[in-house]
Order: sequence, then C-alpha cells, then structure tokens
Amino acid sequence: MDKKLLEIMVCPVTKGPLIYDKENQELISKSALLAYPIRNNIPIMLEEEARQISEEEMEKFN
Repeated sequence: MDKKLLEIMVCPVTKGPLIYDKENQELISKSALLAYPIRNNIPIMLEEEARQISEEEMEKFN
C-alpha cells in the first residue's frame, strides 16, 4: 500500500483516518469499526463491501 495514498484516504462513512492491515489486506476505520478490503492492490472503499469488526479485533491496532 502506497504510504502517500494512505495519508490522503479517509473512511467514506466517518471521514476519519484509515490503518493499513497488511496481514489481512484491509484498510481499517477505527471510528466506524469497518474493514475495507484491498483486492489486486485496489482498495474497495464501499460501505457495502466492508466487513464489521469487533472492539476486541480493533485492540490489535491500538
């Protein structure tokens, strides 16, 4: 994931920052508790494509 691209991207739901999860190939929105998939190096920034993540899962990004 390009660091410069990550710096300018935001969650489409909350407009908050995103965290790159390299292991799962996802962009994480802590404020929305959503994980947006990255497929073929392309972030899929659609709310309906994101998966809900739990508070417990979120703790690994603190």
